[in-house]
Amino acid sequence: MRFKLTVEYDGTDYLGWQLQPQGPTVQGVLEAALARLAGEPVRVTASGRTDAGVHAAGQVVAVTLRRAWTPDRLQRALNALTPRDVSITGAETVSDDFDPRRAARSRVYEYRIWNGRWPSPFWRRYAWHVSRALDLDAMQAGAQCFVGEHDFSAFRAAGCDAEHPVRRVLRSEWRRDGPQLVYTIEATAFLRHMVRNIVGTLVEVGTGARSAGGCAELLAARDRTLAGPTAPACGLCLTRVTY
Repeated sequence: MRFKLTVEYDGTDYLGWQLQPQGPTVQGVLEAALARLAGEPVRVTASGRTDAGVHAAGQVVAVTLRRAWTPDRLQRALNALTPRDVSITGAETVSDDFDPRRAARSRVYEYRIWNGRWPSPFWRRYAWHVSRALDLDAMQAGAQCFVGEHDFSAFRAAGCDAEHPVRRVLRSEWRRDGPQLVYTIEATAFLRHMVRNIVGTLVEVGTGARSAGGCAELLAARDRTLAGPTAPACGLCLTRVTY
């Protein structure tokens, strides 16, 4: 039977989603729990990889098991075997050919900034503390430059293994949530560190270090050295994958 699992995790203590020999990963934790249930090694596939320290509220995973499980029993059994920072929030049966990466229509990420004078001990694992005042209107204007299909070479991390840098962004917008600024971006796919590099650039727009219109110029320049710094991983969360 093939199952589609929705997985939520706090990525703080993991080296990302994908298996790594250097330390713990979310994939490793989930596959270890599944192996205990199945009595044999089990491999899962995900909608995409999240980097070290990045969180997820809606990662989608597919797994095929020899034993017949109901989705509810599988979900309960896995949650009993995974640590407190990983939770299976949904389970359903799917067709044998379901591929969570190729079947995805879009992915939605959120990035949170704690924009106050002092850091929050409650949000330190889930938001980037920026103490300087930020112009939200300017950041929103800059964010609109990314909507549409563009070459995102200026926001692509070194070592990114994507075949090409062109991506289609469906939504790119900021909102205020109390002392937090929340950036939401939806795209058909992303490049490595693309969201964090965009956020780092838009924070420079918010401080006045660069203009909102300069974001369009960065896209045209296709030069990573001209864009802003990479925002910390702690503020980023994969919130939803659409099918």
